[in-house]
Amino acid sequence: MPVNVKTMSTSAHPSADAIHTGETITNRLVEANERYAADFTDPGMDARPVLRVAVVACMDARLDLHAALGLQLGDCHTIRNAGGVVTDDVIRSLTISQRALGTRSVMLVHHTGCGLESLTEDFRHELEDEVGQRPAWAVEAFRDVDQDVRQSMQRVRTSPFLLHSDDVRGFVFDVTTGLLREIDPA
Repeated sequence: MPVNVKTMSTSAHPSADAIHTGETITNRLVEANERYAADFTDPGMDARPVLRVAVVACMDARLDLHAALGLQLGDCHTIRNAGGVVTDDVIRSLTISQRALGTRSVMLVHHTGCGLESLTEDFRHELEDEVGQRPAWAVEAFRDVDQDVRQSMQRVRTSPFLLHSDDVRGFVFDVTTGLLREIDPA
């Protein structure tokens, strides 16, 4: 039985010719930006999110946050990293988002099938063996995505730097259905 596979395409998707000529993906992205900029009109917005919300999410390429959450340009601050983990740098960004740019709500979005579920802190040791220096950062690997969302909510709620910790909610995005599942913080 034949299997139909649908591939995703973007305006920066390299053609077979581009790959053979040695053109880089970055060059393709710059070219895509030039096409975008040709029709760009300044939307006249400032940096304050219209909805006064900051979304912290995983960097996974399968998450199209704006589409999944019905967001438009200017609606939110989006902070992404591996796992959507609330690190010191995420707290820094949330603090600036709240104190300087007026956000009041925080939405945390983890997802099913995250790559951090298959890593351990041994990753840092392997890097140290390879390059001769241990990274200063933690991998923040986890086995239970729900518990990791709870931990992230707790880190946001207890940060002394954040002004608004009463509207912090956490979710798991299912990469196969596109649905969010809210996580009870308890």
